Amino acid sequence: MDNNLVENFLDFLQKDKKLSDNTLQSYNRDIKLYSNYLENNHMDALKTGEEDIKEYLDSLKENGKAVSTVSRNLASLRSFYQYLHKTKVVSTDPTVNLESPKIERKPPKVLTADQVELLLEQPKCVDLKGYRDKAMLELVYATGIRVTELISLNKDDIDLENGFIKCSNRTKQRIIPIGSLAVNALKDYMDKSRSILLKDENDPALFVNVNGQRLTRQGFWKIIKQYKAQANIDVDITPHTLRHSFAMHLLENGAELRAIQEMLGHSDISSTQVYAQMEQNRIKDVYMKSHPRA
Repeated sequence: MDNNLVENFLDFLQKDKKLSDNTLQSYNRDIKLYSNYLENNHMDALKTGEEDIKEYLDSLKENGKAVSTVSRNLASLRSFYQYLHKTKVVSTDPTVNLESPKIERKPPKVLTADQVELLLEQPKCVDLKGYRDKAMLELVYATGIRVTELISLNKDDIDLENGFIKCSNRTKQRIIPIGSLAVNALKDYMDKSRSILLKDENDPALFVNVNGQRLTRQGFWKIIKQYKAQANIDVDITPHTLRHSFAMHLLENGAELRAIQEMLGHSDISSTQVYAQMEQNRIKDVYMKSHPRA
């Protein structure tokens, strides 16, 4: 496949669609995988038809790719060919009639309130790392922000006096309230740890590693795994688990779905409704187990 086609496509996604770097990398991987398949089978991307792409997707399944991965690859190819058709590189879009494989949507994993409490108790404020880790875990559970949003926070994004943070991405900004426990943990971190960890006092990064540089996604994942093991919690915990737990616990305690949607930054309410469905299923399960005539 002509590398210029791919480069132009990615450039279009970045400049016109304003996609994040992570999303662009995902598109790039998918298109490169498709390109390798075409080369190995002596096929031309500009001459492939619907059946050719079906065979490619089938080959992904045969090689053990998950349904979600196959679906994502089709979405990438669909965007790629839509771009080629729009720019008149191809006369027809071979993906237009293809249907995405159905993905069984599993309910998100959620911790109980006791499990969250146990996890948040693990960081001990006896050293610089302990203050930082306590502040990060408290903040993630208090706000439900994504790990990328957490590590992207700058010092000026937090207002501890009024109890909120500003969370921004490429297209919008949202204001999220934070509770007293998270506020206190952040104050302790700011007063007793951050200024010492920082190598450059002009660095705006809120959370930094022991080398004084902005903390990475991988760094925070390791922190989560460390405290999960330390707490002997026998369920998988990822940064997203805390986000799901934040949303579910708000809903269980009477928060409106729209407010949760706003705090999570979901553009579509359907993404938030999964928590309402989980709560309905839980209530139904309690009813079926408890009602004498169920």
